[in-house]
Amino acid sequence: MTNLAQNVLAFGSVGWPEMLVILVIALLIFGKRLPEVARSLGRSLNEFKKGMNETKDDIEKKMSSEDKDQSTSEKKD
Repeated sequence: MTNLAQNVLAFGSVGWPEMLVILVIALLIFGKRLPEVARSLGRSLNEFKKGMNETKDDIEKKMSSEDKDQSTSEKKD
């Protein structure tokens, strides 16, 4: 098992040569559509982040309203 872990860790992070190979492959596959694909990917990522922030805000509002309700019920007792 240790040998397998060493082999996996030997790859490490992606460096400049690997990024260049990925870029060349992307250019070959997408060609002139690459800017359009990148733009749509960026928009999708932006919408995902916006949705995550809205969900986080909704959860925080719900938690704070429950805390307020709980503290007012404790004051009544």
